Amino acid sequence: MLYWLIKNLFLAPYLNATFRPWVSGIENVPTTGAVILASNHVSIVDSLFLPLMLRRKVTFLAKSDYFTGKGIRGFAIRTFMNGVGQLPIDRSGGKASEASLDTGVQVLQHGGVLGIYPEGTRSPTGKLYRGRTGVARMILEGKAPVVPVAMFDTDKAMPIGSKIPKVRRVGVVIGEPLDFSRFEGMEGDRFVLRSITDEIMVEIAKLSGQEYVDAYASTLRQASAARAA
Repeated sequence: MLYWLIKNLFLAPYLNATFRPWVSGIENVPTTGAVILASNHVSIVDSLFLPLMLRRKVTFLAKSDYFTGKGIRGFAIRTFMNGVGQLPIDRSGGKASEASLDTGVQVLQHGGVLGIYPEGTRSPTGKLYRGRTGVARMILEGKAPVVPVAMFDTDKAMPIGSKIPKVRRVGVVIGEPLDFSRFEGMEGDRFVLRSITDEIMVEIAKLSGQEYVDAYASTLRQASAARAA
Protein backbone atom coordinates (compact mmCIF):
# COMPACT_ATOMS: atom_id res chain seq x y z
CA MET A 1 0.00 0.00 0.00
CA LEU A 2 2.77 2.46 0.92
CA TYR A 3 4.51 1.72 -2.40
CA TRP A 4 1.43 2.58 -4.46
CA LEU A 5 0.67 5.70 -2.42
CA ILE A 6 4.18 7.11 -2.82
CA LYS A 7 4.39 6.17 -6.49
CA ASN A 8 0.95 7.30 -7.67
CA LEU A 9 0.19 10.23 -5.36
CA PHE A 10 3.63 11.80 -5.00
CA LEU A 11 6.28 10.57 -7.44
CA ALA A 12 4.30 9.97 -10.64
CA PRO A 13 2.62 13.40 -10.89
CA TYR A 14 5.88 15.27 -10.22
CA LEU A 15 8.20 13.11 -12.35
CA ASN A 16 5.83 12.90 -15.31
CA ALA A 17 5.17 16.64 -15.38
CA THR A 18 8.78 17.68 -14.81
CA PHE A 19 10.89 15.19 -16.73
CA ARG A 20 8.36 13.91 -19.32
CA PRO A 21 9.87 10.41 -19.33
CA TRP A 22 9.40 8.20 -22.39
CA VAL A 23 9.50 4.43 -22.68
CA SER A 24 9.94 1.93 -25.50
CA GLY A 25 9.39 -1.83 -25.35
CA ILE A 26 7.14 -1.89 -22.32
CA GLU A 27 5.30 -4.85 -23.88
CA ASN A 28 8.44 -6.95 -23.25
CA VAL A 29 7.82 -7.01 -19.49
CA PRO A 30 5.60 -10.00 -18.54
CA THR A 31 2.34 -8.93 -16.92
CA THR A 32 2.53 -11.73 -14.36
CA GLY A 33 5.15 -14.01 -12.80
CA ALA A 34 8.73 -13.62 -11.74
CA VAL A 35 11.06 -11.55 -13.90
CA ILE A 36 14.38 -9.76 -13.51
CA LEU A 37 14.92 -6.32 -15.03
CA ALA A 38 18.68 -6.00 -15.63
CA SER A 39 19.60 -2.38 -16.33
CA ASN A 40 22.57 -0.14 -16.88
CA HIS A 41 23.12 2.28 -14.00
CA VAL A 42 24.15 5.87 -14.70
CA SER A 43 22.29 7.79 -11.99
CA ILE A 44 20.78 7.35 -8.56
CA VAL A 45 17.37 8.27 -10.03
CA ASP A 46 17.34 5.20 -12.30
CA SER A 47 15.48 3.42 -9.50
CA LEU A 48 12.71 6.05 -9.68
CA PHE A 49 12.13 6.27 -13.41
CA LEU A 50 12.17 2.56 -14.28
CA PRO A 51 9.33 1.62 -11.84
CA LEU A 52 7.45 4.74 -12.95
CA MET A 53 7.09 3.26 -16.43
CA LEU A 54 5.57 -0.02 -15.23
CA ARG A 55 2.27 -0.97 -13.65
CA ARG A 56 3.86 -3.80 -11.69
CA LYS A 57 5.77 -3.17 -8.49
CA VAL A 58 9.54 -3.30 -8.99
CA THR A 59 11.75 -4.30 -6.06
CA PHE A 60 15.36 -3.13 -6.12
CA LEU A 61 18.23 -4.35 -3.98
CA ALA A 62 19.81 -1.21 -2.51
CA LYS A 63 22.96 -0.82 -0.43
CA SER A 64 22.25 -1.21 3.28
CA ASP A 65 23.69 2.24 4.10
CA TYR A 66 20.40 3.80 2.98
CA PHE A 67 18.57 1.95 5.76
CA THR A 68 20.90 2.61 8.68
CA GLY A 69 21.06 6.42 8.86
CA LYS A 70 20.54 8.21 12.16
CA GLY A 71 18.16 10.98 13.15
CA ILE A 72 15.34 12.54 11.16
CA ARG A 73 17.23 12.41 7.86
CA GLY A 74 18.02 8.72 8.32
CA PHE A 75 14.40 7.99 9.17
CA ALA A 76 13.16 9.90 6.12
CA ILE A 77 15.53 8.08 3.75
CA ARG A 78 14.72 4.70 5.27
CA THR A 79 10.96 5.33 5.00
CA PHE A 80 11.30 6.48 1.40
CA MET A 81 13.41 3.46 0.41
CA ASN A 82 10.91 1.07 1.94
CA GLY A 83 8.07 2.98 0.32
CA VAL A 84 9.49 2.70 -3.20
CA GLY A 85 10.13 -1.03 -2.90
CA GLN A 86 13.83 -1.12 -2.09
CA LEU A 87 15.37 -3.88 0.01
CA PRO A 88 18.70 -3.54 1.86
CA ILE A 89 21.67 -5.65 0.78
CA ASP A 90 25.13 -6.00 2.25
CA ARG A 91 27.83 -5.69 -0.43
CA SER A 92 30.76 -6.42 1.86
CA GLY A 93 31.20 -9.91 0.43
CA GLY A 94 31.21 -13.42 1.89
CA LYS A 95 28.17 -14.67 3.79
CA ALA A 96 26.63 -11.18 3.86
CA SER A 97 26.54 -11.00 0.07
CA GLU A 98 25.20 -14.56 -0.12
CA ALA A 99 22.31 -13.56 2.15
CA SER A 100 21.63 -10.54 -0.05
CA LEU A 101 21.36 -12.72 -3.15
CA ASP A 102 18.97 -14.98 -1.26
CA THR A 103 16.78 -11.92 -0.62
CA GLY A 104 16.54 -11.34 -4.37
CA VAL A 105 15.71 -14.99 -5.02
CA GLN A 106 12.87 -14.79 -2.49
CA VAL A 107 11.33 -11.88 -4.42
CA LEU A 108 11.38 -14.04 -7.56
CA GLN A 109 10.01 -17.10 -5.82
CA HIS A 110 6.99 -14.99 -4.82
CA GLY A 111 6.43 -14.06 -8.47
CA GLY A 112 7.76 -10.52 -8.16
CA VAL A 113 9.66 -8.13 -10.42
CA LEU A 114 13.27 -7.70 -9.32
CA GLY A 115 15.31 -4.74 -10.57
CA ILE A 116 19.08 -5.31 -10.74
CA TYR A 117 22.08 -3.31 -11.86
CA PRO A 118 24.58 -6.01 -12.89
CA GLU A 119 27.47 -3.51 -12.81
CA GLY A 120 26.98 -3.34 -9.05
CA THR A 121 27.37 0.43 -8.85
CA ARG A 122 26.76 3.53 -10.93
CA SER A 123 29.00 3.98 -13.94
CA PRO A 124 31.66 6.59 -13.06
CA THR A 125 32.23 7.54 -16.71
CA GLY A 126 28.98 6.88 -18.55
CA LYS A 127 30.41 3.71 -20.11
CA LEU A 128 29.05 0.21 -19.48
CA TYR A 129 31.19 -1.95 -17.21
CA ARG A 130 31.56 -5.66 -16.55
CA GLY A 131 28.62 -7.31 -14.83
CA ARG A 132 28.73 -9.13 -11.51
CA THR A 133 27.65 -12.76 -11.71
CA GLY A 134 25.15 -12.48 -8.84
CA VAL A 135 22.46 -11.63 -11.39
CA ALA A 136 23.07 -14.95 -13.17
CA ARG A 137 22.82 -16.92 -9.95
CA MET A 138 19.49 -15.28 -9.11
CA ILE A 139 18.20 -16.02 -12.61
CA LEU A 140 18.94 -19.73 -12.22
CA GLU A 141 17.92 -20.11 -8.59
CA GLY A 142 14.78 -18.00 -9.03
CA LYS A 143 13.92 -19.71 -12.34
CA ALA A 144 13.09 -16.36 -13.89
CA PRO A 145 13.55 -14.79 -17.31
CA VAL A 146 15.62 -11.62 -17.50
CA VAL A 147 14.69 -8.49 -19.45
CA PRO A 148 17.56 -6.13 -20.43
CA VAL A 149 16.92 -2.43 -19.85
CA ALA A 150 18.69 0.77 -20.86
CA MET A 151 18.25 4.10 -19.07
CA PHE A 152 18.79 7.28 -21.08
CA ASP A 153 19.81 10.75 -19.84
CA THR A 154 19.11 10.09 -16.17
CA ASP A 155 22.77 10.98 -15.63
CA LYS A 156 22.04 14.41 -17.11
CA ALA A 157 19.04 14.84 -14.84
CA MET A 158 20.98 13.78 -11.73
CA PRO A 159 24.77 13.57 -12.29
CA ILE A 160 26.96 11.81 -9.75
CA GLY A 161 27.70 14.18 -6.89
CA SER A 162 24.74 16.49 -7.48
CA LYS A 163 22.11 17.04 -4.80
CA ILE A 164 19.42 18.79 -6.82
CA PRO A 165 18.05 17.28 -10.05
CA LYS A 166 18.18 19.16 -13.34
CA VAL A 167 15.18 19.22 -15.63
CA ARG A 168 16.03 16.91 -18.52
CA ARG A 169 13.83 14.53 -20.45
CA VAL A 170 14.75 10.93 -19.62
CA GLY A 171 13.95 7.64 -21.28
CA VAL A 172 13.78 3.88 -20.81
CA VAL A 173 14.27 1.23 -23.49
CA ILE A 174 13.19 -2.31 -22.59
CA GLY A 175 14.54 -5.22 -24.61
CA GLU A 176 13.12 -8.65 -25.31
CA PRO A 177 13.25 -11.29 -22.52
CA LEU A 178 16.27 -13.60 -22.37
CA ASP A 179 15.71 -17.25 -21.43
CA PHE A 180 18.51 -19.10 -19.67
CA SER A 181 16.46 -22.12 -18.56
CA ARG A 182 18.86 -24.34 -20.53
CA PHE A 183 21.35 -23.78 -17.69
CA GLU A 184 18.94 -24.81 -14.92
CA GLY A 185 20.73 -26.56 -12.05
CA MET A 186 24.13 -25.11 -13.03
CA GLU A 187 24.15 -22.12 -10.66
CA GLY A 188 27.29 -23.53 -9.03
CA ASP A 189 29.30 -23.39 -12.24
CA ARG A 190 31.21 -20.11 -12.33
CA PHE A 191 31.86 -20.39 -16.06
CA VAL A 192 28.12 -20.68 -16.74
CA LEU A 193 27.43 -17.70 -14.46
CA ARG A 194 30.02 -15.60 -16.27
CA SER A 195 28.67 -16.61 -19.67
CA ILE A 196 25.11 -15.64 -18.71
CA THR A 197 26.22 -12.34 -17.22
CA ASP A 198 28.29 -11.43 -20.26
CA GLU A 199 25.37 -12.18 -22.57
CA ILE A 200 23.14 -9.89 -20.52
CA MET A 201 25.71 -7.08 -20.68
CA VAL A 202 25.97 -7.44 -24.47
CA GLU A 203 22.22 -6.98 -24.77
CA ILE A 204 22.24 -3.95 -22.46
CA ALA A 205 25.06 -2.43 -24.54
CA LYS A 206 23.02 -2.94 -27.73
CA LEU A 207 20.07 -1.13 -26.18
CA SER A 208 22.00 1.72 -24.57
CA GLY A 209 24.69 2.30 -27.20
CA GLN A 210 27.25 2.63 -24.40
CA GLU A 211 30.88 1.72 -24.93
CA TYR A 212 31.64 -1.51 -23.05
CA VAL A 213 34.63 -1.73 -20.72
CA ASP A 214 35.72 -5.22 -19.59
CA ALA A 215 36.51 -4.13 -16.05
CA TYR A 216 34.46 -3.66 -12.88
CA ALA A 217 33.18 -0.14 -12.26
CA SER A 218 33.98 -0.50 -8.56
CA THR A 219 37.63 -1.20 -9.40
CA LEU A 220 37.81 2.04 -11.35
CA ARG A 221 36.20 3.93 -8.48
CA GLN A 222 38.68 2.51 -5.98
CA ALA A 223 41.62 3.40 -8.21
CA SER A 224 40.34 6.95 -8.62
CA ALA A 225 39.87 7.32 -4.87
CA ALA A 226 43.41 6.03 -4.23
CA ARG A 227 44.89 8.55 -6.66
CA ALA A 228 42.93 11.36 -5.02
CA ALA A 229 44.05 10.39 -1.51
